[in-house]
Amino acid sequence: MRIRRRYRIVGVVQGVGFRPFVYGIARRHELAGFVLNDGDGVVIEVEGAEPALERFATALVDEAPALARVDSVEAGSLAPLGGRAFTIEASVSHGGSALIPADVATCDECLRELFDPTDRRYRYPFVNCTQCGPRFTIVTGVPYDRGRTTMAGFPLCADCRSEYEDPADRRFHAEPIACPVCGPRLSLPLEEAVALLEDGAILAVKGLGGYHLACDAADEEAVARLRARKHREEKPFALMTAEPEQLVHAGAEELALLRSRARPIVLARRRADAPVAPSVAPATPWLGVMLPYTPLHHLLLADFGGALVLTSGNRSDEPIAYEDDEARERLSAIADAFLAHDRPIHRRCEDSVVRAEFPIRRSRGFVPAALPLPIEARRPLVAGGAELKSTFCVARGASAYLSPHLGDLDSELALRAFHADLALYLAMLGVEPAVVAHDLHPEYLATKWALEQEAELVPVQHHHAHAAACLAEHGSEGPALALVFDGTGYGTDGTLWGGELLRCDLVSVERLAHLEPIPLPGGEAAIRQPWRTAAAYLERARRPVPFERWGVVRQALAVNAPLSSGMGRLFDAVSALLGVREQVTYEGQAAIELEVLAGSTAAEPYPWRFGDGAALVAAAHDDLAAGRPRAEIAAAFHETVAAGAAGACAEAAEPRTVVLSGGSFQNLRLLSSTRRRLEELGFRVLTHRLVPPNDAGISYGQAAIAAAVTGSGSLAAPSG
Repeated sequence: MRIRRRYRIVGVVQGVGFRPFVYGIARRHELAGFVLNDGDGVVIEVEGAEPALERFATALVDEAPALARVDSVEAGSLAPLGGRAFTIEASVSHGGSALIPADVATCDECLRELFDPTDRRYRYPFVNCTQCGPRFTIVTGVPYDRGRTTMAGFPLCADCRSEYEDPADRRFHAEPIACPVCGPRLSLPLEEAVALLEDGAILAVKGLGGYHLACDAADEEAVARLRARKHREEKPFALMTAEPEQLVHAGAEELALLRSRARPIVLARRRADAPVAPSVAPATPWLGVMLPYTPLHHLLLADFGGALVLTSGNRSDEPIAYEDDEARERLSAIADAFLAHDRPIHRRCEDSVVRAEFPIRRSRGFVPAALPLPIEARRPLVAGGAELKSTFCVARGASAYLSPHLGDLDSELALRAFHADLALYLAMLGVEPAVVAHDLHPEYLATKWALEQEAELVPVQHHHAHAAACLAEHGSEGPALALVFDGTGYGTDGTLWGGELLRCDLVSVERLAHLEPIPLPGGEAAIRQPWRTAAAYLERARRPVPFERWGVVRQALAVNAPLSSGMGRLFDAVSALLGVREQVTYEGQAAIELEVLAGSTAAEPYPWRFGDGAALVAAAHDDLAAGRPRAEIAAAFHETVAAGAAGACAEAAEPRTVVLSGGSFQNLRLLSSTRRRLEELGFRVLTHRLVPPNDAGISYGQAAIAAAVTGSGSLAAPSG
């Protein structure tokens, strides 16, 4: 007896080869019907014997393509129509909530074609198939079809059309399909580009989600020139290499990340003999390396024969340039030549950066994959995020969609990127926000944007958002204790917080303990010049201040010295005190270099009760005066902060779960020591694995809180 069923599949099922997959299993089970994309997902009608339909339904989930994610399968019965064929039908534009997959690194089969002299796509820089290539950055609308991508302007040649329509071909309905006859083309011959790199030139290279700036990673003069032109004085550059083992000591987890489909930049310890110019990553034993992830990258590296610096196409802290005219305007003073192409980029998307332990920047290869929300958003919402490492988050139902990295939201250029990318996300998800969550800081541009929206506003304290982000990625509503350590976050008392012990869940937060607030002489100047904060701490501790300019700068205490309890500022102070870094050129530099100084040096913690930062600075000062090695002092400082934080949790006692969040917990020594000490005390410790512990995760935490608050009806302000 023949029966007919209709299935609606929701999830990441467009742009991942799902329709060809359905076609294949329907033919295998001798079923009739059709499959098509619509604006919400995939629709299937299938007809045949009931046992065959049952096997088909099981295979839909169990055998789904590797890139697919099936969130739900709805089934309904229909009257049989008596057909015998199974077809892939033209998409229909009904709905508008289908999920777009992330961009995917070139697969092994396409790479074999790329380097096969007998293949018609030999050395073609845009080879791809249903299992690899651009997705998120080229899609202009749903349902996902070629006509709704930036490939719409490239009509298929007869050979590509034949592959596209052949069910036995792996390019069957591969929407970005192209070849040298009908596809995109480079603006510069590849051999000329390679020759420029070999001559020490800086090359602007158009990638998947924007432009990069490339040069020979071993050429100190070229790297130094790139630093000068980009106005990036010391912050490390990323490297692209086909042979990471020549540059870094990569363990199994780092190698797995490097080779994953996402192809992020992975931080790994530098080899002493790495053929890398000193200016690539000064004052750090870590290198950020990535493998090639597009055919163009593979060709460049193969022809060049060495590692390349491949850094974002921008000036420091600006959004990455991704439109051709904009890139020419913004990068012409930096790049000596442009290696571009004529396939438009629809959405900017920077490279992701990860450690083995957690992401630092969640972007290309990961977005726009959904993150879970412990409490569903009853109405669509947008969370505006923070000022530094800006991201926003759009949430609907049980899913949150974090934006790619936007840079620091402190300029008109960055604000335009925020507006443009948010509009694209809202269109992609087919939502109009009814709720907007925002930080308390009145001067954040994202906060100012939020206050202009005609929506229900949910203000969220910065460190509550940090804690909520970690809770949410673990699927927890709380309650939990939360150690949230960072540089700066606006507190409910008008001071700058950042060394916090909280007790919280997704709707309430209590401030249990914190570092004693210290004045920042000159405000923002103290962040750029850590010696100022060191001087303020030393004066508070009644220790001599060794910095010559303190006599003049001290006058700022009367006119411009906001109070800060930030853990980042305490790290800055000890870094300056030990002569590691008195002035910084990028965020977190002083603390990063203090961690490098400490290394794995063994040291016991000082006797210290969490909160009194001046006492800890005094202990370090006294050891320095007594001639103790600086590395031991730095190590003792790290262990003291960890021991003091764990002790504060022990005093609080309940709940027995502790969250570790905030940018300071990117410090691996601090993270591991704090976690170990808490676990020895019997606490369950939650750390970040899906979103960054830094401010890039703030918007996700805001979204989790806003979803919970608008479900329960109230948000309790921090107390304590």
